[in-house]
Amino acid sequence: MSEEARHRLEVGQRKETRVDGVRHVESFTEQEILIDTDMGLLVLAGEGLNITQLDLEAGRLQVEGYINSIEYKDSGYRKARRGKNILSRILK
Repeated sequence: MSEEARHRLEVGQRKETRVDGVRHVESFTEQEILIDTDMGLLVLAGEGLNITQLDLEAGRLQVEGYINSIEYKDSGYRKARRGKNILSRILK
């Protein structure tokens, strides 16, 4: 089975989300979770987001909370996001 065949995304009632093919969780807050998957960088945005299960060996992640958007980003998003965090820390 190829790595691409492992990626799967399931959303139930916009309140429960399951992602297979997870490599790493880049960052998370109650409003946004940034996930490195077999198919690229995945951004889950919403309200009250909470990671209820994370198994990196199996590549599985479960999230509870209201999902407003799901978006795949290219690798440039990660670099721009890191730069923003560094800049915001300096300007504080």
